[in-house]
Amino acid sequence: MASELEPEVQAIDRSLLECSAEEIAGKWLQATDLTREVYQHLAHYVPKIYCRGPNPLPQKEDMLAQHVLLGPMEWYLCGEDPAFGFPKLEQANKPSHLCGRVFKVGEPTYSCRDCAVDPTCVLCMECFLGSIHRDHRYRMTTSGGGGFCDCGDTEAWKEGPYCQKHELNTSEIEEEEDPLVHLSEDVIARTYNIFAIMFRYAVEILTWEKESELPADLEMVEKSDTYYCMLFNDEVHTYEQVIYTLQKAVNCTQKEAIGFATTVDRDGRRSVRYGDFQYCEQAKSVIVRNTSRQTKPLKVQVMHSSIVAHQNFGLKLLSWLGSIIGYSDGLRRILCQVGLQEGPDGENSSLVDRLMLSDSKLWKGARSVYHQLFMSSLLMDLKYKKLFAVRFAKNYERLQSDYVTDDHDREFSVADLSVQIFTVPSLARMLITEENLMSIIIKTFMDHLRHRDAHGRFQFERYTALQAFKFRRVQSLILDLKYVLISKPTEWSDELRQKFLEGFDAFLELLKCMQGMDPITRQVGQHIEMEPEWEAAFTLQMKLTHVISMMQDWCASDEKVLIEAYKKCLAVLMQCHGGYTDGEQPITLSICGHSVETIRYCVSQEKVSIHLPVSRLLAGLHVLLSKSEVAYKFPELLPLSELSPPMLIEHPLRCLVLCAQVHAGMWRRNGFSLVNQIYYYHNVKCRREMFDKDIVMLQTGVSMMDPNHFLMIMLSRFELYQIFSTPDYGKRFSSEITHKDVVQQNNTLIEEMLYLIIMLVGERFSPGVGQVNATDEIKREIIHQLSIKPMAHSELVKSLPEDVSPFFHRKPGLTGRGMYELKPECAKEFNLYFYHFSRAEQSKAEEAQRKMKRQNREDTALPPPVLPPFCPLFASLVNILQSDVMLCIMGTILQWAVEHNGYAWSESMLQRVLHLIGMALQEEKQHLENVTEEHVVTFTFTQKISKPGEAPKNSPSILAMLETLQNAPYLEVHKDMIRWILKTFNAVKKMRESSPTSPVTETEGTIMEESSRDKDKAERKRKAEIARLRREKIMAQMSEMQRHFIDENKELFQQTLELDASTSAVLDNSPVVSDMTLTALGPTQTQVPEQRQFVTCILCQEEQEVKVESRAMVLAAFVQRSTVLSKNRSKFIQDPEKYDPLFMHPDLSCGTHTSSCGHIMHAHCWQRYFDSVQAKEQRRQQRLRLHTSYDVENGEFLCPLCECLSNTVIPLLLPPRNIFNNRLNFSDQPNLTQWIRTISQQIKALQFLRKEESTPNNGSTKNSENMDELQLPEGFRPDFHPKNPYSESIKEMLTTFGTATYKVGLKVHPNEEDPRVPIMCWGSCAYTIQSIERILSDEDKPLFGPLPCRLDDCLRSLTRFAAAHWTVASLSVVQGHFCKLFASLVPNDSHEELPCILDIDMFHLLVGLVLAFPALQCQDFSGISLGTGDLHIFHLVTMAHIIQILLTSCTEENGMDQENPTCEEESAVLALYKTLHQYTGSALKEMPSGWHLWRSVRAGVTPFLKCSALFFHYLNGVPSPPDIQVPGTSHFEHLCNYLSLPNNLICLFQENSEIMNSLIESWCHNSEVKRYLEGERDAIRYPRESNKLINLPEDYSSLINQASNFSCPKSGGDKSRAPTLCLVCGSLLCSQSYCCQTELEGEDVGACTAHTYSCGSGVGIFLRVRECQVLFLAGKTKGCFYSPPYLDDYGETDQGLRRGNPLHLCKERFKKIQKLWHQHSVTEEIGHAQEANQTLVGIDWQHL
Repeated sequence: MASELEPEVQAIDRSLLECSAEEIAGKWLQATDLTREVYQHLAHYVPKIYCRGPNPLPQKEDMLAQHVLLGPMEWYLCGEDPAFGFPKLEQANKPSHLCGRVFKVGEPTYSCRDCAVDPTCVLCMECFLGSIHRDHRYRMTTSGGGGFCDCGDTEAWKEGPYCQKHELNTSEIEEEEDPLVHLSEDVIARTYNIFAIMFRYAVEILTWEKESELPADLEMVEKSDTYYCMLFNDEVHTYEQVIYTLQKAVNCTQKEAIGFATTVDRDGRRSVRYGDFQYCEQAKSVIVRNTSRQTKPLKVQVMHSSIVAHQNFGLKLLSWLGSIIGYSDGLRRILCQVGLQEGPDGENSSLVDRLMLSDSKLWKGARSVYHQLFMSSLLMDLKYKKLFAVRFAKNYERLQSDYVTDDHDREFSVADLSVQIFTVPSLARMLITEENLMSIIIKTFMDHLRHRDAHGRFQFERYTALQAFKFRRVQSLILDLKYVLISKPTEWSDELRQKFLEGFDAFLELLKCMQGMDPITRQVGQHIEMEPEWEAAFTLQMKLTHVISMMQDWCASDEKVLIEAYKKCLAVLMQCHGGYTDGEQPITLSICGHSVETIRYCVSQEKVSIHLPVSRLLAGLHVLLSKSEVAYKFPELLPLSELSPPMLIEHPLRCLVLCAQVHAGMWRRNGFSLVNQIYYYHNVKCRREMFDKDIVMLQTGVSMMDPNHFLMIMLSRFELYQIFSTPDYGKRFSSEITHKDVVQQNNTLIEEMLYLIIMLVGERFSPGVGQVNATDEIKREIIHQLSIKPMAHSELVKSLPEDVSPFFHRKPGLTGRGMYELKPECAKEFNLYFYHFSRAEQSKAEEAQRKMKRQNREDTALPPPVLPPFCPLFASLVNILQSDVMLCIMGTILQWAVEHNGYAWSESMLQRVLHLIGMALQEEKQHLENVTEEHVVTFTFTQKISKPGEAPKNSPSILAMLETLQNAPYLEVHKDMIRWILKTFNAVKKMRESSPTSPVTETEGTIMEESSRDKDKAERKRKAEIARLRREKIMAQMSEMQRHFIDENKELFQQTLELDASTSAVLDNSPVVSDMTLTALGPTQTQVPEQRQFVTCILCQEEQEVKVESRAMVLAAFVQRSTVLSKNRSKFIQDPEKYDPLFMHPDLSCGTHTSSCGHIMHAHCWQRYFDSVQAKEQRRQQRLRLHTSYDVENGEFLCPLCECLSNTVIPLLLPPRNIFNNRLNFSDQPNLTQWIRTISQQIKALQFLRKEESTPNNGSTKNSENMDELQLPEGFRPDFHPKNPYSESIKEMLTTFGTATYKVGLKVHPNEEDPRVPIMCWGSCAYTIQSIERILSDEDKPLFGPLPCRLDDCLRSLTRFAAAHWTVASLSVVQGHFCKLFASLVPNDSHEELPCILDIDMFHLLVGLVLAFPALQCQDFSGISLGTGDLHIFHLVTMAHIIQILLTSCTEENGMDQENPTCEEESAVLALYKTLHQYTGSALKEMPSGWHLWRSVRAGVTPFLKCSALFFHYLNGVPSPPDIQVPGTSHFEHLCNYLSLPNNLICLFQENSEIMNSLIESWCHNSEVKRYLEGERDAIRYPRESNKLINLPEDYSSLINQASNFSCPKSGGDKSRAPTLCLVCGSLLCSQSYCCQTELEGEDVGACTAHTYSCGSGVGIFLRVRECQVLFLAGKTKGCFYSPPYLDDYGETDQGLRRGNPLHLCKERFKKIQKLWHQHSVTEEIGHAQEANQTLVGIDWQHL
C-alpha cells in the first residue's frame, strides 16, 4: 500500500506512527487545562489523518485514528494499558438484564401475539429462540433498522420477559442501585473529564454550519487550500437523475457515478470532487443547475477539507463512545450525565438537546450514528431514560415541526424515537401527568392542519402528491398518540384523571373540526364538473379510528372518567348542533292517530356530511355506560334526562338516508368521489367508528322515544311519509306517474328503510347493546363471512376488524390452502340481513345458504335467528316492532302484494316485511319462554296482527293477508318463509293460551296448513316424474343417432383405431409381437410391420401421411442449455468458437436439452407463421418498446395452439434405420473381434485416402504405388456416395433443427456447415434421454410406463432426427467423427490426444457411435448389416462402461464378508477385477468381495442400460416388453434381454476375451487412469447421484436470519437490501442493487441474472428471502414470481411477509419446484406466466 503513496504522505505516516498513546495520556494527566490540551492535539492531528485525498481510505484512517487519537483517550480513561483496563471494568460490572440489541436493516424481529403488551414489543432472533414465546403464536417481521430488542423489559411482556440468557442476570438486581459504586473515584473523575470534552467536541463539530472555517480552538496555523465538493442525500431525486448529473458535473464514468450515488444514498453524503475552492465551486454550480429544473436542486456544499476531517472524526468518536460504555454500566451512567447536563445557556442547552434540535440539519450518516448512541446509552439506563423522555416531550413540538419540513424518511429522524419512549406504559403515564403529553401531541397536530372553513371545520386542498407527502408526515403524530394510549391504566390517580380529561378535551376539539367536514349537496340537472376532494378527510378518519377506539377503552377503565367524558362529549355535540332548528321550519307529522313535531329537512336538497365523529364518539360512550352499568349505578350523575333524542338521531339518520339514496341511484351525478366515500363508510377499515356507531346512535335514540314518533321522523327523512300516511297514495302514485325511475327509486328507498329497521332491532351483538361478550360478536362476524363461501385464514382476517385476529386460531382442514368452512350447526345463526354484508355478499350468502338447505332436503326459508336479549338501557327498542306505525307499514306493503297488479312494489320489499314479522314472532316467543310468574308479557304482536283494520276501511288483518299470500302463484320463492311464519304464529299462540281452552281457531289454521303442504308435495313429485321421463326419452334418441352415424361411416372409425394404435408407444395389442421375446437391436432385432402414420397440421387442419418423399411435418420444440444433471458447475467454455464438444465428460457439466409441446404443423405453415410473428415484432418495435414474453431475434415463438415457448421445430420422420438398412442380410455375421478388425481396416483406408487428398499430387506413379499398398477391405467402396432419400423440404428442416441445436448449445452464431453441428444433435438426443431417465428413476416410475404423449413424441422425433441428420451433413465429416469416437475405445496410431476412459460419458459415446456408423456402413458392401454394427458398438461401449465402474468403485465393505463367491456373476466379476488389478500395475485397491463388486457393477450400469433401452426403442421402433412397463422391481434381466445382452454382463468379456484383454490393457495404461488410481485426481463415481435443489430449513426464520447476516460482497460490509438465495447451489446473492451489477455480454445485469449464467446456463431458481417469493429467471428478459414452498399454520403462503405468521417448509410444494427444474420446464413456466400477466413483461428482470 505504502509504495503507491507519495513520499510526503509516507513521512506523515511515519511521524504519526511514532506517536505514543501512553506518553500523550501521561501529558494529559499532568495538564492543568485538559480541554485546551486535547483540542490542540485534535487540531493538530485530525486533519493529518482524515481526508487526505479525493478517495477515503477507511481502513488506514481508522488504524491511525485508533493509534493517535483514540488510544491516548483510552489510556487516560483506564490509567493503564486499555488491553488490561477494559477487561477489569467488564469483570466488575454486572451484566445488564436488558438486551438492547439495536436492529440492523432486514434483521428478523419477533413479537408474540399472546404476550406482547403492544405490537411494538419485539425480540431479536437470539433472545426469541431462548424465550418461552417460540411456542406461542409469534409474528416475525424484518426490521427497517433502528429499533432495539425488548428482552428483559418487564413492561413490554405480559409473561416471559426474559430469555434464558438474560434471566441469569436478573437474580441479583438490587432495586435501582447506583452503577457508579463499582468504579473507583479517580476512574469516575477521569471518565467524566474525557467524556465531557469529547462529547462536546463531537456535538459542536457535527452541528457546525460554516463551510470554510473551524471553531476558533480547532483552527490550524497553516491552512491548505483543499476543499471538497460535498453532495448530500435527499428523498426527491432518483438514482438515475443523480447518476446522470454527476457524470456531467465531475465527468466520471457511469460506474464511478453509481458508486457515488450508492454512498450518498447509504451515508447521506459523499464528496464528489477534491481540489481548490474554484475547482469544487464549478462542479457545485453544474449540479445545482442540472437538478433545479423540476424540483428543488440537490444539496451541495463546498467544504474545507479540515472541517470534513473533523466531522468524520466526530462520527468515529460517537461510535467509540458507544462501544466504550458497553464495558460498564458505570461508564454509561457518566455519559448520560454528561449528555443531559444543562449547559450555561439554560433551556435546551444540554448536548442531547442540541443534537436533537439540529437533527433535521444533519446528514443521514450522522443521524444514525447519534441515534444509535442514544439507544445504547440513554434508553438503556432506566434512570436517564425517564429524564430523556421528559426532554423529548418538552421539545416535542419543535422536533415534529422539524420532521414535517425535513425531507428524510421517518426512520432517519429523531422523532422516530417516540416509539421507544411512548410505548413504555410507565413513561407514557408519567409524561401525560407531568408534561401533559396528550394535549401537546393533539395541539401540535391541529397546528399543522390550518385550513378551516367558515364553521371552523377542516378543509383540505386538492390531494396532490406533495399534499399527500406532507399529510403523511403529519399523520405520524397520530401514531405517537396511539403509542401513548396503547396500554390502558389499571389504577388511576387524580392527576392522571385530570390530565387525561384535558387531553380528551383537546381530542374533542379535533373531532369538532371534523364534525360535518366535506359537506355535499346533490347534483341535479348536470353531472358534477370536478370531483371534490375527499381522500384527505377519509385518510384522517382511518388513522384516527384506532385512537378513537383506544380513547373509549381508557374511558371504560374508570367510572369517574367515563361520566366526565360523557358529559364533555355531549356538551360538544350540543355546540355542534347549536343551530339545530335554525332556518328549518318545524312541521307536524301524523299517522294512525300519532303525531310528532319535527323539522322540514330533505337529504336530497340540503347539505349533508358523512363525517360525524362527535356523535359517534358519544354513541360509543353511551354503550359503555350500559356495558359498565354506570347508567344504572349513578343515574343522578348523568344528564340522561337532558338528552333530546330527536337531536341525537338527526345527523346519523341523514347519513344513513344518504347511503340509501345513493343506492337508489339518486346521486349518480355526484360522480365517483361520493361512491368511494360510501364504500369506505361501510368498509371494514372504517365501519367500527362510522357505520356501526351510527346504528348504535339510532338505537340509543329509539330506546328513549316513542317508536311511533321515531318511525314518522324516519319516513319523513326517507321522503316516504306521503306514501304511507295517505291511504291509497300508492295506487294513485303508480297510475299517475309512469316515470319508471321514480317508482324504482321509491321502491329501493322503502327496501332500504325496512332494512334499517331490521338492523336497529337485530343488531345487538355489541357488548353493551345486547347481553353478549366480545367473543360472541366476533363469532357472529366469522359465521356470516363463512356463510358467503369457505375462506382461507388471511381472507377471513381481512374481512374482520383489525384487533380480532387473536380470537380464532383453529387449524383448518387442509384442502390445498387451508379453508375454513361453516359448521352445519352454525347455519341456524345465519341472518340474511346481517348489517356488514355488502349487496353482493348478501346475495351470495343467500344463494349459498339456500343451496345448502336444498342439499339437506330442508325447506328453503331463511328465518331470522334467535337473538340475545337487549341490555336494560336499550330494552324498549323491541317495541318498534309492535308499534302502530310499524304495523301500518307492514299492512300497507302486504296489501300491495295481495293486490299485486295495482301497485308498484317489489319482492325484496315483501321479503323484508316477512323477515320483520318473523323477528317479532321470535321476540314474543322468547319473552314468553323467559317470563316469570308475576310478570305480564307486554309484547303482544300475535294479537295485533290477528286484528282486522278499523271500521271505515275494514282492511283484512296481517295474518289473513299472509294466508292469502301463501297460495299466490307469483310468490313461489317466499312460500317456505310464509309457511314458517304461520307455523311459528301457531306455536306462540299455543304458548299464550297454554291452558287447553278454545283450541278451535288454532287447529283450523294447522289443518289448512297441512293440507296445503300435502298438495304442494304431490305437485312437486308429479313435476319431477314428468322431467325424468323427458330426460330418458332424449337420451334414447341420442344413442340411436350415434349408432346410425357409426354404421354409415364405418371405414372412418376403423381408420382412427389404426391411427391410435400407431401413435401410442406401446403396441402390446398387435398380434405380431405377442408370442416372442422382444429384442431392440442386433441382427435378431424383432421386426415390426411398418405402421402408416397420419397426422394433422394445427395451422391448416389438413391431414397428411408421414412419408420419406412428402412435404415435411414438424413439431414445435424448445432447445435450451442445461446444467440440471451437472456434477461440476464451475466449468466454463472459454472460447465457444474453438471448443470441441465431441466427447461429453461424465460430469455432464453442460448439456443441450430439447423439449416439445407435441403440436404438429406443416413445415411451410410454420415458416409462414414464424414470418408473420417476425413482421409483427418489427411493427411493434416501431410502435412501443415493451418486451414480449418471447424473443423473436433469438428465433423464439409461441406454439400457435398452446402458447408454449418454442425456439425451433423438429421434423417428423419414419424410423430412419429401415430406410438405410435395405441390403441383403447374410446369415453369418462377424463376431465382435472380426467386426472390430474390419472396421479398423476400413478406418485405416479412409484415413489413408484423406491424407492422399490433402497432400499435393506429385506424379501419378507414386499415387498408384500407394494405392497398391493400401489393401481395401473386401466389399468396401470409399468412393460411393449414397443418395439422400429425403425430400427437399425434409432436408431443409433437418438442417434447420440441427443448426438451432448447435447455435443454442454452443452459444455461437448459426453456421450449418460447421462440423460440430452433427455432434450437437447427437449430444442433445443423448442428454434429453438421460434427463428423462433420471426423472423416471427419481420418481420410481417404470421405464416404459405411460409417458405423457408430448414427451413420447418429443423423444421419438428427436431420436429419429438425430439418426437421420447425417444425411444432410458432409459424409467425410461424420466419418471423421466416427473414427475419432471409435479410436477412444479401440486405439489407433493417427489419433493421439483423446480423453481417457474415465473422462468419457459412455451414453453420449454410444449415441454418437451408433448414429455416425451409417456414414461408414453405407460404403461397405460386404454384407455386414447395420444391426450387427449397432450390437457390437453397444457391447463394446457397455464393456467400457463396466471397466469405468470397476475402476472408480469404492471398496467400502458392507460387513457382508461372503468369502466364497456364490453365483457365476460374482466369480466372473472377481476374475475380471483380477485382470484389471494386473493391468493397472496393482495400483487398484485390494479386492473387495465378489458380492459387493457385482452389486456395484449392477447398480452402476443400470442407468446406462435404461437410457440405451429408451434410445434403441425410439430408434428402431421395437415395442417395449410388457414386463418393463410395470412399476416395482428392478427390471435388470428384462432390460438385458431387450437389449440382447447376457444376464451376466461379465460373459461379454469372456466371449470376446482375445480382443478385450488387449483393449482393457490399453485403457488402463492411459496416464490419467494411473493418476486417478494414485489419488492425484478425481473421477465421477457410478451410479451418479441425482441432483437435488438445496435443503431448505424447516423454519423460515432461520433463513431470514442467515440472510440478515449476509452483507453485500461489493460495498464493504454493507447489509444487502434484497438478499436472494439460489436454490440450485445455495449461494446468497445481493440482488436488485446497483452495487452488485456486473457486465454480461455488454450489458449491465444484476447479481441473480449474472449468477444464472454461471450456475444454470441462463436459467435460475431463487428465493427472495425478505419477500418470501420464489423467482424464476431465464435469460435477460424473462422472469416470473412463483409461490414459495413455505406455508403458515393455515396452509397459506405469505409473499412479502405481510402477515408475519410463522412459516414452515411444505415438502410437496418444494418437490413441485424441484420437478419443474428436473423437467426443464422453468422457461416454459415463465412463458406461461408472462402471457397470463402482462405486468410481468414490463419488469427489468436483468437487474434482479
